[in-house]
Amino acid sequence: MNIFEEIVKAQKAKRDFAVATVVKAEGSAPRRDTAKMLVFSDGSSIGTVGGGVLEARIIRDAREAIKKGESRLVRYGLDEQKESGLPMMCGGDVEIFIEAYKARPQLIIAGAGHVGKALSTMGAVLGFGITVIDDRKEWANKDRFPEAEEVIVTADMTKGLEDCNISEDTYIVIATRGHNHDKEALKGALKRNARYVGMIGSLNKVKEVFNQLVKEGIDRGTLEKVHAPIGLDLGGQTPEEIALSILAEILMVKNNTTGKPLCFRRDEI
Repeated sequence: MNIFEEIVKAQKAKRDFAVATVVKAEGSAPRRDTAKMLVFSDGSSIGTVGGGVLEARIIRDAREAIKKGESRLVRYGLDEQKESGLPMMCGGDVEIFIEAYKARPQLIIAGAGHVGKALSTMGAVLGFGITVIDDRKEWANKDRFPEAEEVIVTADMTKGLEDCNISEDTYIVIATRGHNHDKEALKGALKRNARYVGMIGSLNKVKEVFNQLVKEGIDRGTLEKVHAPIGLDLGGQTPEEIALSILAEILMVKNNTTGKPLCFRRDEI
């Protein structure tokens, strides 16, 4: 097992993880300098830095580092008689550098039209990893979307969404060239655990698509979680203005905020 190959795999899979490395070992310690362990946010791990109580504590601290997105250097005493020591009898000390890696938030855009293009350009500026899905290769290609990490051309929008790498920090925008494509893309999106799913369209279109999906067996309560019509009410008309309203709503969800004007807090002054 090559820990560096596993790190590359985790990066390609867009997973959050931390690398715990023994940078100093003094006295009696289970592993010497440079031993590494890869820890994921769910507590699973690859490799070892000593096992037992020490490793369990490192996994706990690594998960906390991943959650906060902060790397840290931690010293562990391997003797329960020491202040803040672990319940061990080795007697030594180890220093572990926990390097946290948080994957970029992912923006998946179903639809390579004018709004999709504006979303891709602006989303990349905001730090999102971009994936574009469309059934038209003349629209969905790397020449048109140079900032995208991935461009998927498929006639099956449902499967296109089902096959994407989706994490708890993934945001899906459905803005295809027609309501039938939107419906199929939404069916695929609803099968995944994305942080945000939004669909462009008027109230009448949203109502029609939702009713069709309910007839196909999709729970209406699930549909109520979809942001549709999509975006914040900024009065935009151009593709760029519409993209801005969509990304504003995504940031509101991502950052767990209200979306209200900051001047509403003036009473606190």
